[in-house]
Amino acid sequence: MAVLLPPTFSPLLLNTKTDFGSPPFPLLTLSSSSPTSSPLFVSYTKSGNGLASEDKKILLEKYGYDIDADEYFSQSSSKSKRRKEQPRRRGGKQVQDPPEDPKPPRVTHKLLQVLGGTARRVKLLSPKGMDVRPMMEVVKGAAFDILQAAGGCPAALRPGRWLDLYSGTGSVGIEALSRGCSQVHFVEMDPWVVSDVLRPNLEETGFLDASVIHTVRVEKFFERAEQFVGNSGPFDYISVTPPYTQVDYGVLMRQISESSLIGENTFILSIL
Repeated sequence: MAVLLPPTFSPLLLNTKTDFGSPPFPLLTLSSSSPTSSPLFVSYTKSGNGLASEDKKILLEKYGYDIDADEYFSQSSSKSKRRKEQPRRRGGKQVQDPPEDPKPPRVTHKLLQVLGGTARRVKLLSPKGMDVRPMMEVVKGAAFDILQAAGGCPAALRPGRWLDLYSGTGSVGIEALSRGCSQVHFVEMDPWVVSDVLRPNLEETGFLDASVIHTVRVEKFFERAEQFVGNSGPFDYISVTPPYTQVDYGVLMRQISESSLIGENTFILSIL
């Protein structure tokens, strides 16, 4: 019988230079009822230097690891790195490698607009590319029409507080403010999006004073919700428009469902 804990510490992947500290469990414990085999135990030094050197050597040789070769390649790698760091010379003159191309600056354009309410037809900034996922205009318009009808006032939203998660450009929260919402909390983790897209959009529409911006990950926002919003009770509306590939939806929905920010009468607008 063999017990391996955990897989990431497999001795087959262990380098002689690796230092995993002193975890509270052995890497490998082997036992057998066969009289010809003996148990192998891996121990740790108390100094925090990983495996004891003799035990490490026995373990690695047990699995066919060439320790001398490892020492050679380790030294060769260091020499190669030093050679790479030294400037090249050609004809007695120092030759510099061409600099790497810098990442292109992030830019914005105005393709979105407010669809209804007091800021109707005001153009909104959005980043070029796929960094931010704005809700499609048709979907956004239909969603707000449904919310207004559900609130008993087809012409406008009933007054209340809105929590806009993964707000990005802020187009959803701004639409809510334009249609009668009292206050919106925007949660967006990207500082550039906040400073160059979201805040300018709020200034352009005149809703900055009715807005609260939280530059933090949504998961952290829920973990410290009381710190961010105080004891002001649940929100009347919550919109959730996360990026497609960067979110654990199971964790997200559990955090939302267990949060005190949601009440019995909270409307949740979710585009997943």
